[in-house]
Amino acid sequence: MTPQFHRLSQQLDDIQSALKEAGVDGWLLYDLHARNRVASGLLGLGELTRRWFVLVPAAGEPSALVHGIEEAPWAKWPWHRQRYVGWRELEGALRAALAGARRVAMEISPGDAVPILDLVPAGVVELVRATGPEVVSSADLITRFYSRWTPEGLASHRRAGQVLAQVARAAFERLAGQVRAGQEPGEGEVRDWVLSQLARRGCGVGADCIAASGTRAADPHYHPEGAGGRVRRGDVVLLDLWAKESEDAVYADQTWMAYLGDRVPERVRALFAAVRDGRDAAVAFLQERWQAGEPVRGAEVDDVCRGVLTGRGYGPAFIHRTGHSIDRDTHGMGPNIDNLETREVRRLLPGIGFSIEPGIYLAGEVGLRSEINVYMGERGPEVTTPAPQSEVFALL
Repeated sequence: MTPQFHRLSQQLDDIQSALKEAGVDGWLLYDLHARNRVASGLLGLGELTRRWFVLVPAAGEPSALVHGIEEAPWAKWPWHRQRYVGWRELEGALRAALAGARRVAMEISPGDAVPILDLVPAGVVELVRATGPEVVSSADLITRFYSRWTPEGLASHRRAGQVLAQVARAAFERLAGQVRAGQEPGEGEVRDWVLSQLARRGCGVGADCIAASGTRAADPHYHPEGAGGRVRRGDVVLLDLWAKESEDAVYADQTWMAYLGDRVPERVRALFAAVRDGRDAAVAFLQERWQAGEPVRGAEVDDVCRGVLTGRGYGPAFIHRTGHSIDRDTHGMGPNIDNLETREVRRLLPGIGFSIEPGIYLAGEVGLRSEINVYMGERGPEVTTPAPQSEVFALL
């Protein structure tokens, strides 16, 4: 089996079982110009300039419908392949392929409830519906067969998590030494140093870092331009870093907080306590649901975490979702921990991972966040981030 189609071949029996369980006649994959990363990722294909469809039926062999000038990437496709050139041929072949199908799954999200799932253009959905079947969301299929971590992915994620935690602490120690020496390093310098350390320790793929100090930490997606702002004594410092070991590996993604002084101000301590308690409440809720044998959805976890910060009076300052899916992408295609930005109704199934990262952002004052990673293992939810932070580190 060629690398392009190995992933689909390995999972074919399980996908077809899942389709039968859901009462869906097939999973219809579609792509053009690599816009649908689920479809291209499952098949291992890069960017193609003509439309293609692959039907994975609930029973029988998959079939591909590909353009005549782009047959080369499909040369080793192991199942049925049909060639088309004109749009009339395409529509006729699609109608024939879907004859008798009542329901097919595609990468859509009704009402755009989960925008990251809306990968198939509305016009293509109309085209498919015109052939007869109802088009339903492939959301749970994506969770199970695209975003689920392999054992190798989990092992790599654990190693990357250790490296990130070590580099974060080393970066804080380096900052403390510089400030003690009377220096005021730039945030860009901090970022560059972190990236060099991640690469040295085998986690340079997809690596990046947000280093934000003082009031700039109140911007959740702050990114220093050039040298960035200066890091000074008395600053709160937010360090968000993410990386993986290889292209096929699973990311680790963490955020750590420090204070460049000998004693963390009470205001900062109280803010971080709210963030920490919201984070820990989310994890406890996941574990309670698991032990009770009850399903849990990303929106429910977001509600629990957000409820803690709202109860402390900081709800309006928590302006993003509680967490995001993690897989081979930092922001993966599995369920997010979200009932703020989107209506995340997907279940958190075994084998997937995500971040839990509540934050408080007070413009002109300070921003604090704690980010850990959680893996839904066969024995329940597991925090994979080493020694999650319980207090802001006092560096001097």
